[in-house]
Amino acid sequence: MRSAWLSGLKTVATLAAVFVCLNGHAQEPLWPNRLIKLVVPYTPGGGTDILGRMLGRRLSDALSVSVVIENRPGSDGSIGTDAVAKAQPDGYTLLIDGTSQAYNVAFGKKLPYLSSRDLAPVAQTANQQVLLIVNAKVPIQSVQQLIDYAHAHPGKLSYGASSNANVLPMELFKILTKTDIVHVPYRGSGPMLNDLLGGQVELSMSGAAAPLPHVRAGSLRVLGLGDDHRSTSLPEFPTIAESGVPGFQTLQWSGVYAPAATPKPIIERLNREIVAIVKDPIFIKQMVEVGFDPVSGPNTPEAWGALVAGEVSKWSAIVKQAGLKAE
Repeated sequence: MRSAWLSGLKTVATLAAVFVCLNGHAQEPLWPNRLIKLVVPYTPGGGTDILGRMLGRRLSDALSVSVVIENRPGSDGSIGTDAVAKAQPDGYTLLIDGTSQAYNVAFGKKLPYLSSRDLAPVAQTANQQVLLIVNAKVPIQSVQQLIDYAHAHPGKLSYGASSNANVLPMELFKILTKTDIVHVPYRGSGPMLNDLLGGQVELSMSGAAAPLPHVRAGSLRVLGLGDDHRSTSLPEFPTIAESGVPGFQTLQWSGVYAPAATPKPIIERLNREIVAIVKDPIFIKQMVEVGFDPVSGPNTPEAWGALVAGEVSKWSAIVKQAGLKAE
């Protein structure tokens, strides 16, 4: 009788343990099992937004869940970045951003987060050529003509910039060419492009993706691109360096981040999926068509983090040389 009672008690205990185990798994399901937000910290229509939407569609297929773009613009990307830095580190809130992650630090901008502490690098997504562009009605056909005109008319030309990613390359150009070109700030790439097209500002140094349709339509003219060698996506344009400004080099890059405490297995899964997407020939063709260059070299979270750290050092020195301060 006692043996039967003990046996029954063991059965109940076993069932209870199984229930707790199953219930625990129900509370912590495998990732991902619901919608993922990919935060773009800028207004719609800019290069990061274009790439984010391209990536989001492919990532939705790869992970079998919806990946939605959430635009959180403001303060050179820091508002959207802060939202992700403070989000739950569960893999359901991600950030896609680029050079502003280095430029904001280089400027000494007061930020409510520290990227190196509060964000986990996941993977680099692309490089984007930086174009020196002018309104097509401006009678300047080359980099050298721009330099000559700026020397002859100091302070008469103005450049539009919607973020530090536009400001710093243009300020580097001004340092190397000893020119006086006035900075006109904008809150987004869309308003800046509208004024550039309307002639309110004469030129800009912009990532290629947003202005490229206007270049191809003949409304804007490319004087040169920022990298130190010709682009695979835009081989028809000379570099600024070869056009009379030796030593000039700038390139916008972008990648995905997660909140810092996101579990390593989730970071590793995201890295695998994103790297597979950005290496896919069809995706590369789509990127090149809109002005992006594919990533070359290692694309681990560690390599992506090291690239950003190197850019912080480079641009911090340029900010100091130019005497620039965060606005």
